[in-house]
Amino acid sequence: METVAVFLVTGVAAGVLAGLFGVGGGLIIVPALAVILPKLGTAPEVVMQSAIGTSLAVIGLTGISSTRSHHARGGVIWPIFWRLAPGIVIGSLIGAAIAHQVSSDVLKKCVGIGALLISIQMLIDAAPKPTRSAPGALGLGLVGSVIGALSALIGIGGGSLTVPYLSACNIDMRRAVGTSAACGMPIAWAGATGFAFNGHGVAGLAPWSLGYIDLAAFAGIAVTSVLTAPLGAKLAHGLSPKLLKRAFAIFLAGVSLRMLLS
Repeated sequence: METVAVFLVTGVAAGVLAGLFGVGGGLIIVPALAVILPKLGTAPEVVMQSAIGTSLAVIGLTGISSTRSHHARGGVIWPIFWRLAPGIVIGSLIGAAIAHQVSSDVLKKCVGIGALLISIQMLIDAAPKPTRSAPGALGLGLVGSVIGALSALIGIGGGSLTVPYLSACNIDMRRAVGTSAACGMPIAWAGATGFAFNGHGVAGLAPWSLGYIDLAAFAGIAVTSVLTAPLGAKLAHGLSPKLLKRAFAIFLAGVSLRMLLS
């Protein structure tokens, strides 16, 4: 019962963050699952792969809910999305393949470093100055491949990379967040597919696993994350989340340091 409660609370936090910041919630889901999954029978050797794969599967659903809410408010630039998407899919599959090849400990450090860098970025509100317009299909495809690979490697929806990039391309912040939320869908779908495929038949996974995706954890987190993503999107369009963003950055820094030092 305690584990179910943790799944549900994690889902609430992930859903709100997905809608509010366009980050997909993976920054909450992966560290939480890294602690919970060993209690459900996942071996230490594959716990991070399972945490990341499950996170991406959840983001695949959360992204739909969040994107619909942003789209309803005119917050998604679909032409930009479609140019980014092919590269995102290719990059996400590459990221999943890399994660399969490295050890769980190495992945843990990658997640910790990635989360720490993102927390610093959020804390100091670092963003490149909007000095250019978005490139063409080839340029956006290459950018998408980098975003997809890095995001799938640490189990996030890519918002911490996509939003600053789009802002640098003179795109309004709210529309950058909305478009980033949409980009989280191909990242998650392709990444989760890669983790499910690469994890097929791997020893040490918990029962009810689809490759590296723990279906019990997926169901528990997805229920509340899908329901709360529209709330985050509503907040993103209704208030300035700067204070909340900084508070989350401090929390995230603590989580990342714990992962790096444990």
